[in-house]
Amino acid sequence: MDTPYGTPVAETQFVRPDRPRPASGFRGAIYSATGGLVNLGPSAKDQDEAELERRIARPLSGSFNTAILSLKGGIGKTSTTVGVGMILAEYRGDHPCAIDANPDSGDLAERALGEMLYQKVKPRTVTDIVRDIGQIKSLTQLTDYMHHANRLHLIAGEQDPALSDALTPGEYLQIKQLVSLYYSVTLTDCGTGVSHPAMAGVLPQATNLVIASGYAVSGAKRARNTLQWLAAHGYEGLARNAIVVVTDKDQVSSRVNKRAIEEHLAGYCRQLITVPHDRGVADGDRISLDKISAATRRAYKEIAAAIVDGYV
Repeated sequence: MDTPYGTPVAETQFVRPDRPRPASGFRGAIYSATGGLVNLGPSAKDQDEAELERRIARPLSGSFNTAILSLKGGIGKTSTTVGVGMILAEYRGDHPCAIDANPDSGDLAERALGEMLYQKVKPRTVTDIVRDIGQIKSLTQLTDYMHHANRLHLIAGEQDPALSDALTPGEYLQIKQLVSLYYSVTLTDCGTGVSHPAMAGVLPQATNLVIASGYAVSGAKRARNTLQWLAAHGYEGLARNAIVVVTDKDQVSSRVNKRAIEEHLAGYCRQLITVPHDRGVADGDRISLDKISAATRRAYKEIAAAIVDGYV
């Protein structure tokens, strides 16, 4: 900028930027006690949390899909999908979508809404979308087939055993393409294993993967075998960039060397994140961010940030 006399001058800032306020700990207490007069700035912990939230919330160009899978049920696959989906919904400006592609009567919507509320809402499932997909021409029409847990939008899995195994690769691809028109972030809660028919549609459409595991020795071996299978069947990039999530759901005994399991699995993936034992997750009921522990919430934030890292 030039002066009226043609001499260049530096840009002047007329308003001082606010100093970030501390959110917790001693610094937060001092800030609150003094009514904001004493601001020591955010602690290292607060800055770390803010950085996680920045990574989760970053703008995206396009539509991205994360497949969440395991070779064994009951080790945190669906709870991870719901918990991470809710974190994404809390910190992102856009609504994330979660698809239940589990052929074995998946309970994604129940874990997000709670069994009682889910039973009261209209029973729309992935099967209904497949049936009517040619008639769904707008987001308004699509959301009529979805369930909503606050800002997280969900496509429920089929509960009828006669229909639940009927999702073909082509049908999943149709759903994925439809959802991609309106959502920038999609999580697909897969069934157990990598060989059921729908997975032939899921894996080629996945931007990245989350592999769910537990601390039981058999679960850890299955997670490793999953990554090895992926690498051997044309999905080496997905395997190499996968996020392994180890949930301490069953509180294994002290005989299990958790550190050795973590180090072993970390050698097969881009990042390994652990989720502590939490009754708010392990009971199998509705997952609420208000009821899980601070450590579990932190783990879900780390997973969400790692997922979005894989999109950019």
